[in-house]
Amino acid sequence: MQKTVLNKKNRLKTNSSFKATYCQNRVVSDEFFVLYAGRNKLETETDTKIGFVVSKKIDKRAVIRNKIKRRMRESFKIYLKEKEIPYLSLIMSAKENAKNADFQITLKSVYKLMDKMANKFIQEYY
Repeated sequence: MQKTVLNKKNRLKTNSSFKATYCQNRVVSDEFFVLYAGRNKLETETDTKIGFVVSKKIDKRAVIRNKIKRRMRESFKIYLKEKEIPYLSLIMSAKENAKNADFQITLKSVYKLMDKMANKFIQEYY
């Protein structure tokens, strides 16, 4: 069995984890997605955790919402294979335009948002 980059231990699961990440007020966005970042931890053993959110306001059909989530998840996997980031709790939320975005646009957006996040917030700890 091949180990995936975003297995269950790398996902935000609890409501309290989501709330704690939202409360940090570390937000970057573009026309397709919003990326929230939680507090950095200095422990190197812990992995980055991420949650993906697509509201029913985007589309009422679960098929479309799940398709957007799969694209976000796969884009983030590709990003993590290329670049290493310190421990963060992240939430990636879709905007209305994400419904019309294909995979390449999603991938470019993830790279742009993560680079913005790194320039804006991660440097203050390292």
